[in-house]
Amino acid sequence: MQSIDYNDIQAGVESIFNILAQRVDDNQLQLVRKAYELAAEAHKGQKRKTGEPYIIHPIAVARIVAEELELGANPVMAAFLHDVVEDTPYTIDDIRERFGEDVAFLVGVVTKRKKDKYDKSKQVDNYRQILASVQYDVRAILVKLADRLHNMRTLASMSPDKQMKIAGETDYFYAPLANRLGLYHVKTELENLSFHYRCPREYEHIEQMLDELRLTEEKNLKAFISRVMELLEGNGIKARIELRYRMPYSIWRKMHSKGCDFNHVDGKHYIRIIYDATDPHEEKKQSLCIYSVLTDYFKERPGSVANYINAPKENGYQSFHVKLLNDQGGWEEIHISSERMVRNSRLGCTAERTEENVKAWLEKFKAVLKDVAYHGSEMDYMDGVTASFYNDDIMVFTPHGKGIILPKNATALDFAFEIHSKVGLHACYARINGRLCSVSTVLHRGDCVEIGIDNNSLPDEEWLNHVLTYKAKRMLRSHFANKKRLPYSRCSCCHPLPGDEVIGFKDADGKVTLHKRNCPNAIRMASEQGDSIVAVNFEEQDDFLFPVRICIRAVDRYHLLSDVVACITEQQHLSISRLNTVTVERIVETSVDFAVHSVNELEEAMKSIANIRNIDEVSRIDIE
Repeated sequence: MQSIDYNDIQAGVESIFNILAQRVDDNQLQLVRKAYELAAEAHKGQKRKTGEPYIIHPIAVARIVAEELELGANPVMAAFLHDVVEDTPYTIDDIRERFGEDVAFLVGVVTKRKKDKYDKSKQVDNYRQILASVQYDVRAILVKLADRLHNMRTLASMSPDKQMKIAGETDYFYAPLANRLGLYHVKTELENLSFHYRCPREYEHIEQMLDELRLTEEKNLKAFISRVMELLEGNGIKARIELRYRMPYSIWRKMHSKGCDFNHVDGKHYIRIIYDATDPHEEKKQSLCIYSVLTDYFKERPGSVANYINAPKENGYQSFHVKLLNDQGGWEEIHISSERMVRNSRLGCTAERTEENVKAWLEKFKAVLKDVAYHGSEMDYMDGVTASFYNDDIMVFTPHGKGIILPKNATALDFAFEIHSKVGLHACYARINGRLCSVSTVLHRGDCVEIGIDNNSLPDEEWLNHVLTYKAKRMLRSHFANKKRLPYSRCSCCHPLPGDEVIGFKDADGKVTLHKRNCPNAIRMASEQGDSIVAVNFEEQDDFLFPVRICIRAVDRYHLLSDVVACITEQQHLSISRLNTVTVERIVETSVDFAVHSVNELEEAMKSIANIRNIDEVSRIDIE
């Protein structure tokens, strides 16, 4: 362990004061100094796992808050003091007395509360405590993210089990939260550090391949960037260019999502063109001007334009993306951004600190958190939060041009519920960009979506596997929770219907399964488990339909199939879900799936079909 130079520690603290002196008054700066002095006194003698004085951690967190997040005096004081209540004899009242209610609130949010019994776990209770702070403002979350960022930067000193715990929390909660707050750089660093400690071998392997790739691509990329700069300068456009390689975690995620190896992952780097625009209203025009200059020389990949200036991501990200063909026949990903957009990408939802800018985001955050908490009995709290906020987002449109923001990989069903709960519950089909699709179809950025509804149509339980948003999940779970259910299950081999001769078997948990009396499984169980037999009255009910399949054999003729369909749908008023027909040497064999209330209804339908001209045989067959 290296010896600690206390002069270096003091110099680090003074640099924080110097940063703050540019944006706070002397009285506030004096309070910040006192907050540091209290933290230094409270943590005196305490050591970190590295063996360093503990005060190094609060100083580092305060520096992130002041320099990287550009927050004011109170959050910096809270950063200095964030561990004082948890790890020393000082209390929240001590903080309140010395530095006021606001600093005490911020410190209180980031202080883990000790309980004899936690609602779910200490970790989840801590998440809820942090998220609840947005009832006031977002600064407490930012202080907590700064704390987590420094802990991740110094995680090497921890044991492997502690590394996994802290990295898991980071990947599950803190990195996605940073992303939703628009703190792209914090999110990226947290994800990458988490991957580094969770899967060190995979991380090092990808990092090594990235290093090799940089050397291989260096000459060609320099030439490409040089040509871009010449084109911009030749057209009087002042800009700077950055080459950025994506982090190992981002590469790993692409490899797994696309099922490919490192060499076949596209977009391992991107080129950012950054211009200075004095008027935000001129940024789109400037971006389009740069886009025009570049595409006059370079071939553009069709469909590669993504205009995040007109349609920002929900976390506030703005830029103009396009892919251009390089001299080696590869596509270069170009991001065209103003200095303001770059700064906002770093500082997120608090970048432009007008009250209205932060208020709109916070109001939506609070509304959903309140809804999640209220319906906690129907849905796990963290599942609700992650479904609502922890995904990259896309924007799709209604036929009238209204933009709807949804999580990436959301379906037409998510869109339907976002429009209105009744639209979701009665959705039958979707038209995506004019094309007829099922409601479970995954949407893509820019899709125009129209939902077809039928008031007599109700959700399938399978839909729960095809929705991502909290609203859709909650509405579906609520619907199915209130849905009337059979008090028993049906044998998966003989599929009994109301009206069939049935018998029930009760298992150790008290659940009853119905079998037809001639079912081989029922006969075997009756001989082995006779004491579990129970009498059951399986009667027809209007609320329950059961899928059935029949097989029809006939001599082919004109209009035979349409007569069969008309018999089932128009005469018997039953809905066909599947029909398969094969004709061999004028002998037709057709299987039809539909749903009935009872065996009597099925037999009536089969009798009507049997009376159709040229029908020779109608039989019921099991659905496997």
